[in-house]
Amino acid sequence: MQQLRLIIVVGTMLVLAGCSDGGRQGYKDIDAYMAEMKARPTGNIEPLPQFRAYEAFTYQASAMRSPFRQPVRIALTTEQINSNIKPDQYRVKQYLEQFEMDSFRLVGSISNDDGFWGLVRGSDGVHRVQVGDYLGRNHGRITYIDDQELRVTEIVPAGPKYWIERPRVLRVNFSNQ
Repeated sequence: MQQLRLIIVVGTMLVLAGCSDGGRQGYKDIDAYMAEMKARPTGNIEPLPQFRAYEAFTYQASAMRSPFRQPVRIALTTEQINSNIKPDQYRVKQYLEQFEMDSFRLVGSISNDDGFWGLVRGSDGVHRVQVGDYLGRNHGRITYIDDQELRVTEIVPAGPKYWIERPRVLRVNFSNQ
């Protein structure tokens, strides 16, 4: 039994001695790579950005009427109810009446001996308009144009038989061009 232990210990030592290559001989490529990485110049790490603390938002309009539940009622004066305002259903529609009023932006104006025109940008390009032209889906008639604004009076329904006039203004806004 003693001899068997001696043979196992000696055999194990020989195997370990055979695997050993004198220390770090098998690690030359790793040592070279590490030396190369250490020789590179070190960079500066930017400091972490300062984060703003979270600000909780409290919804304050919960007691107000939901815009999705009930229709908005327009309070009409007796003058508006008794007026004979209504759109001309037999009038031939102009090209710019097929677009929503919110899709238009006033981008400038031009003039010559023949007149003064406003330039409005729609979803399909820039159009030249003048006082008396119609704009938008709510029978909007252009009533005034200058180099800074364009005024439109729309005729909108205020019930099954009633119509009211609603003024709209397009102003030149150079930041949105």
